[in-house]
Amino acid sequence: MRPFRALTYRQRDPGHLARVSSPAYDLVTTAARDRLATADPHNVVRLILPEPAGPGEAVRQPADRLRLVMAHAARTLREWETAGVLQRDDRPALWVYELRPSDGTPATIGWLGAVALPPPGSPAVLPHEDTFPAAVEGRRALLAATETDLEPIVLAHDPDQELSELTAAARSGEPSLRLVDDDGVDHRLWRVTDVDVLAGVGAALARTTAVIADGHHRFAAAQAHAREVRGTPEHPAVLALVTPMGPGGLRVEPIHRVVPGLDLATAAASAARGFRVTPLDVPDDAALRTAVRDWQADPGRSGFLVTDGTGLLRLDRPDDAVRAAVPTEAPSAWQRLDVVLAHHGLFQRLWGLGDGPDDVLVAHDLAQALQSAVERGGVAVLLRAPSPGDVAAVARAGARMPRKSTLFVPKPRTGLVFRPHGA
Repeated sequence: MRPFRALTYRQRDPGHLARVSSPAYDLVTTAARDRLATADPHNVVRLILPEPAGPGEAVRQPADRLRLVMAHAARTLREWETAGVLQRDDRPALWVYELRPSDGTPATIGWLGAVALPPPGSPAVLPHEDTFPAAVEGRRALLAATETDLEPIVLAHDPDQELSELTAAARSGEPSLRLVDDDGVDHRLWRVTDVDVLAGVGAALARTTAVIADGHHRFAAAQAHAREVRGTPEHPAVLALVTPMGPGGLRVEPIHRVVPGLDLATAAASAARGFRVTPLDVPDDAALRTAVRDWQADPGRSGFLVTDGTGLLRLDRPDDAVRAAVPTEAPSAWQRLDVVLAHHGLFQRLWGLGDGPDDVLVAHDLAQALQSAVERGGVAVLLRAPSPGDVAAVARAGARMPRKSTLFVPKPRTGLVFRPHGA
C-alpha cells in the first residue's frame, strides 16, 4: 500500500458529503440512482453510473454507447475539478477510515490507500467470487475514460499487532471527513501524512495477505486496464480500503437469490425430487419475516428457505444425487458452502436453470428479495452467510464462490476520496 494525492469534494461539511456521496455502484437501483442524482447536481452517482449526455447516444451500438457514456463521465469529472467542486491534495497521504454502525455493533476500522496490483500467481490479494465479463468491461471502460479510481475495493487482511497500534494512534483529533449515511453508519476519515506512520503502515501490510471482501469486478477491471496501459511509468494500483480479518473488521451477511417466473408450487414439486420440503406456517408478512430471522439466527439449522412473498418452504436433507451435483474436484472448503449447493444442486440440477444474470437474480437483503420475488412472479431462495473464515479458506484454496455470494458490511461510502492515476 502506498499514499496518494487524493481528489475530494472541496465542501466538506457532513450534510453536503451525505448529499454528494452514494453507496457502491452495484448497490444502487435505477430508482435510487435517480433519487441520488436529483439530490445534488454533483452527486457521485453521475460519475459511477453515468447516463448518455444526449438522446443520440442512446441509439448507438452497445460498444460505441459504452465508450460515449464513459467519456461523458470523464468530461463531468474534469468539469467538476476545473470548477472547484473537487480539489486535489498537495501531498500524498493515507486515510484511516472508521465505519461505526448505529446499532452498537463494533466499528470497522481500516486504511484507505493505493494497493499495488499483484503479479499473476501472487497470493498477496486473493479473490473469492466469480465475475461477469460484461460487468468487468463496464468498470474497465470507466477507468480508461476517467483515469481515476472513483470508489475503493475492500480487502480483509491478516491481523498485525503493529498495524493495530498505528491505526489506534492515527485516529486522534477531529476527522478530516465525516458523514452519517441513510443506514445510520457514521463514516469518519483521518488524513495521515506523517512519513514514519506511512512507512510503518506500508511495512506492516507488506507482511500480510488479503482476501477481496468487496469489489471483485473493480479489481478485475483494474487488472484489465493495467494490461492495456502496460509500459506507462506508474506502477499499477487500485484504491482499496484494507481492514483486518476478525475484530475491527467487516461482518458477512447473506446475499439471497431470486428466480423470476417460477411459482412456489412448481418450485416445491421440483425441489422435492432431491430435498425434504416442509411448508412453514406464516399467516402474514410479519410472521414470514420473523420465521426467516429465527432460521438465520439458529446455527443448528441447515438448508434453504424458499418464498414467493406469501408462502414459505424449508428445504433440507439433500439426497445423494443432489450432493453429487457439486463438483468433487473442487476444494473441500468450497464444496461445503450453502451457496454452492444452492447453485449446483437446486438451481441447475432440480430447477434446470443456467447461471446467467437473467436466470438467477441477486438480492442484498430480505426486503429486496421479497419485493423482487413478487414483482417478477417468482421465488426467493434465502441463504445464510458464510463465515469470514469460510471465505478466506475458499480464497486460499484457489477457488471461487458463485457470483455475489457474500455481502461484507458495513460498506465504505463512494464519493469521499478519489484516486487520480499518477497521483
